Amino acid sequence: MTRALLSPSDWRRPVVRRTARTLHAALLAALFLAGLGPMLWLAKAAVTPTQDTLRDPLALWPHGIDFANLATAWTRVQIDKFFLNTVWVAAGSWLVQLVVATTAGFVLSVLRPRYRKVLTGVVLATLFVPAIVLLVPLYLSMVNLSLINSFWAVWLPSGASAFNILLVQRFFDNLPREVFEAARVDGAGPLRLFWSVVLPMSRPILGVVSVFAIVAAWKDFLWPMLVLPDPAVQPLSVRLPALQKFVELDVFLAALAISSVIPVVLFLAFQRMFLRGNALGGAVKG
Repeated sequence: MTRALLSPSDWRRPVVRRTARTLHAALLAALFLAGLGPMLWLAKAAVTPTQDTLRDPLALWPHGIDFANLATAWTRVQIDKFFLNTVWVAAGSWLVQLVVATTAGFVLSVLRPRYRKVLTGVVLATLFVPAIVLLVPLYLSMVNLSLINSFWAVWLPSGASAFNILLVQRFFDNLPREVFEAARVDGAGPLRLFWSVVLPMSRPILGVVSVFAIVAAWKDFLWPMLVLPDPAVQPLSVRLPALQKFVELDVFLAALAISSVIPVVLFLAFQRMFLRGNALGGAVKG
């Protein structure tokens, strides 16, 4: 029997029960303010005039709501253009990372070549290399390949994510081996096994990797700034700081709020995949 901080007899005491519930409510409120407070304030400031934000940042629209900030940010700051660039950057990075992570995880976990442990060790070792050390050689590689000001300069390096490969490999290790053997007996080759058996069973981990990849690409600043110096192809994470000194505070905050929508929506859409415990949901029938 597991011993909790408060025993059942303690919970039956009204004073203890009220105190515990009060502490739970206070902790929940503190977590709410710490986690959602900055986002809620940004949403408020996006539709608040600059003077109101400067005079009383925590006041709820003392002089009304100004929805024109959102329209101005979308047109004057050209959020639509940089928003589309960000979508392209995130979509390409997501696809490259998903392809590399799933195929590498499939080889290491399902096909299991003789040198599997060596490859896994090499992939794991790359996690200990600081990203800043690779910045100069990676940039020179993009220059030599003439990929500067091309989305490929962002897409291709994003595929080298050892964390995603190891994450997918560990998930594949927990899949039932009997299903793979049955597919091989039925004549399925490696490609058919990967596409028709492994991927349909891996939707939870695909969702997790997708969220990680898109959010990382959406907020990345340093690498896109280096390889995309042309403002016409820069994403929001690079272009918004450059435009800050040219626009009013309320318009800039509205632009920040718009750029934050997609990561929030992605988390809300895929939160079940983070919290779901049954990873095999319907993979094995009968």
